[in-house]
Amino acid sequence: MELRDEIRLNYDKVLSTVSEHAKKVGRYLEEIKIVAVTKTHPLYVIQEAYNAGLRIFGENYAQELRDKAKELHNLDIEWHYIGRIQTNKLKYIVPVVKLIHSVYREEEIVEIDKIAKKFGKVQEILIEVNVSGETTKGGIQPDDVERLVEFSKEFGNVKIVGLMTMAPLIEPDETRKYFKLLRELRDNLSVNFPYVKELSMGMSNDYWVAVEEGSTIIRIGTAIFGERGK
Repeated sequence: MELRDEIRLNYDKVLSTVSEHAKKVGRYLEEIKIVAVTKTHPLYVIQEAYNAGLRIFGENYAQELRDKAKELHNLDIEWHYIGRIQTNKLKYIVPVVKLIHSVYREEEIVEIDKIAKKFGKVQEILIEVNVSGETTKGGIQPDDVERLVEFSKEFGNVKIVGLMTMAPLIEPDETRKYFKLLRELRDNLSVNFPYVKELSMGMSNDYWVAVEEGSTIIRIGTAIFGERGK
């Protein structure tokens, strides 16, 4: 099977699964963005995925994102940055992305604002929240999120549009409580900050649970592209 056909088949399966689980809770497929995670995948894979109908791509490494965006500048791709942030590499990220998923420190907001100002843009960001409490994961503690949202109001070139989390690598249905916690946190925040709407949660191993719990953005790599190295 040609790579494009394989990606299209896998993508269709993801769309079908999202649609099925969205309907279970009175939602619609159109409410959910699918970010194709392409870290370490070569350019031709992204090109084939684009030809198969995908338009939103997520990268984990700043320089890899910069280089891929430059090479594929002629395609109407919406780039997202989903990896750990190093503030000295934000200069590679801000010029090309629609959304940064993984912000959780004040200094990141300061630096993003400074760079976005140079490019005349308002950079949309998500606050990464560590709802599971795992020490190996990045993210702010749930109790500190409102303070960071409040802090961000001082910066005219940054806009927090939602929250992001990574659930532990456990059985899919056991992730439900973590997705529910993030949704409840978003709902509470939206009373005072109505622009905090998005929920980036759910990956290849648990995205259908995240959809049932209100995710608006899912980050899918393996379920679309297969295991790396194959």
